[in-house]
Amino acid sequence: QVQLVESGGVLVQPGGSLRLSCAYSVIALRWYTIGWFRQAPGKGRVGVACISSADGSTYYGDSVKGRFTISRDSAKNTVYLQMNSLKPEDTAVYYCALDLGSASETGWYVPWEYEYWGQGTQVTVSS
Repeated sequence: QVQLVESGGVLVQPGGSLRLSCAYSVIALRWYTIGWFRQAPGKGRVGVACISSADGSTYYGDSVKGRFTISRDSAKNTVYLQMNSLKPEDTAVYYCALDLGSASETGWYVPWEYEYWGQGTQVTVSS
């Protein structure tokens, strides 16, 4: 059974920084992808970033490129999302998810490609 637990969501001022964590349990899996998604009120779930266990390759959504960085600590089974220069439009519930396969440029941001999901953590960017 795969479990993912997000943490780190808080209220932060515009221009500030925040780091989210996703702790996951993985049993007998060699290749997988961990993705971060976000969902604002009344909107669909959108891919933010992902990282592949195979080679550490990463992909980012256009709206966060240059501001967000995804990284992993394999020893701790934890993936991080460092968010800098935060904007009010970054306000959303952030979810991490696991895809039982390697990430691709054309599929990493598709929510239904991911089989397992965490419960989400709220990030609010407001003054």
